[in-house]
Amino acid sequence: MKKDTMKLLLESNLELLRQALPSFTRSLEKCRRIDLSDGVSFDEEESFDALTSKFSRISDIFTQKVLKSLTLMLREDAPTFIDRMNLCEKLGILPSAENMISIRDLRNLIAHEYAAENVLEIYRETLGLSAKLLEAISQADRSIGNLKT
Repeated sequence: MKKDTMKLLLESNLELLRQALPSFTRSLEKCRRIDLSDGVSFDEEESFDALTSKFSRISDIFTQKVLKSLTLMLREDAPTFIDRMNLCEKLGILPSAENMISIRDLRNLIAHEYAAENVLEIYRETLGLSAKLLEAISQADRSIGNLKT
């Protein structure tokens, strides 16, 4: 793939991420106001279901599209998810590869969790890791901006 084509792909993926972020951050703010200590109402559960869905989507766009296209553009060999995260941390694009691996694990749990007793814990983890995801996106956006100049 030509470098210009890879830059266009990265730009396209960044735009997709930027379009998805406002809805995610609104859902996150709404869910941060919900007290999980006594369970959740149906409306609150719907709010958290929306948040976990958006969390999964944002994390996929970021890791599977943006960071993957970035490593291609840099012509770096990082064939696996863990390789990509470690490379991005080493290059200063991400604050923590380990956080991104935790985010990926939660995303997989969200996609495959069906046991109702684990739902509140998933909601708590989503709230906790959302800040780390937004921090990683912000740092990557700054780093990618510096690469382009």
